[in-house]
Amino acid sequence: MTTLIKHFIAGEFTAGHGSRSISVTNPADNQQIAQINCATAAEIEQAISSAAQAFKEWRKVAVPERARLMLRYQHLLKQHHDELATILAKETGKTFADARGDVWRGIEVVEHACNIPSLLMGETVENVASGIDTYSMIQPLGVCTGITPFNFPAMIPLWMFPLAIACGNTFILKPSEQDPMTAQRLAELFEQAGAPKGVLQLLHGDREVVDALLCHPQIKAISFVGSVAVGRHVYQTGTQHLKRVQAFAGAKNHCVIMPDANKQQVINQLVGASVGAAGQRCMAISVAVFVGDAKAWLPELRDAMAKVRPGLWNDSEAGFGPLISPQAKQRVLQLIAQGKAEGAQCLLDGSNVSVAGYEAGNWVGPTLFSDVTEEMTLYREEIFGPVLSCMAVDSLEQAIALVNRNPYGNGTSLFTASGAAARKFQHEIEVGQVGINIPIPVPLPFFSFTGWKGSFYGDQHAYGKQAVRFYTETKTITSRWFDDDISHAPNMTINLR
Repeated sequence: MTTLIKHFIAGEFTAGHGSRSISVTNPADNQQIAQINCATAAEIEQAISSAAQAFKEWRKVAVPERARLMLRYQHLLKQHHDELATILAKETGKTFADARGDVWRGIEVVEHACNIPSLLMGETVENVASGIDTYSMIQPLGVCTGITPFNFPAMIPLWMFPLAIACGNTFILKPSEQDPMTAQRLAELFEQAGAPKGVLQLLHGDREVVDALLCHPQIKAISFVGSVAVGRHVYQTGTQHLKRVQAFAGAKNHCVIMPDANKQQVINQLVGASVGAAGQRCMAISVAVFVGDAKAWLPELRDAMAKVRPGLWNDSEAGFGPLISPQAKQRVLQLIAQGKAEGAQCLLDGSNVSVAGYEAGNWVGPTLFSDVTEEMTLYREEIFGPVLSCMAVDSLEQAIALVNRNPYGNGTSLFTASGAAARKFQHEIEVGQVGINIPIPVPLPFFSFTGWKGSFYGDQHAYGKQAVRFYTETKTITSRWFDDDISHAPNMTINLR
């Protein structure tokens, strides 16, 4: 049965009146499971107008009360954790364990938003000059919007709207049209938590909806996660229209392996970090850089990867699910073929993998290449599939130089038993998120998600203190009062009620 996806506009869930529709398909068999009616220009305008009107009152709501809304929301998210994970798994193809992790990582950000009173504290200096005090206040911007990708349909929306709303803004969420059902359920639970009408709006659609949001004069800030090409478009269009923009784009994450590292830990971690979630995450390890004698571990890495197989979301033995679409699968297969043609050695080929009974699904098995060079398409392109490229260098210095030459700077990791090597690596590497004996160094929400270089366009990053800065503006007040103005009337009383 096909589900009709609903927008959430002005406090009401509606299927909308758009004449353009998009089919939502199950990646395991490419059968339609839902349908979107793309938001019309009138519906977009209604959502923005409703959010702008709601902002006038929401910004006045006491900060502790906003925190209580987030407390109620995180409680509901925890109550419905497995329900959300099931919806997410069915529309993305993720394994149930992976889907549960997606939801939980979003809940952690909502928990962080519960601390909003302390995060919104300003600063005060008494007597900056004789009798003059200066202090600052942190105030919301207005209507903000978030444009989110298919690969984390719970976590990434929850990176955005809870913190933005806790800061006193209103928010319009435009989720990926490839898996919109999770976002709809997140909005339903937010309404159930007691969110006032108009504080959160949900719009579905494609590029036309995105461009309308990017250009609308009442939108003050834009958060985006997605591909490089779309990230550049969002950043350039949004800033041209004088908006605050944070755009998280592509990645090429390297794991550097020193010969003194724990071999079994390296192999175990590399397998999960490269093929987990079918490689469809911006922090996936897609390049392994073996230093010196560590390259001798390649046969054992190949054998470990060969034991992992894709499968259905509810298959407890499956290591990962299908790619999101036939187009995504075709792109990964093309990059695998190019890798072979350009001279890389394919030690494990997942091109022809399928799952019994679901042969029409978007399956690609674990794939391992060695002898990859910087000039190869396999290295230059973000693959977004279960493919690991292996390179070999002679020294840590060469590995650092290799990583720093890459145009992306989302995440990297080093496996070593040497504290000196770790310190050198973390200080010299030009990447925003660094793991030491940790393959995917995504920080918890009280820090910020800090991609660098071509992985991020903007200034302030996602969640943590930087996100609070992104969704607010600072007002500085300097005041002076004169002692001579104090009334000395003997019968003067002050009513503090």
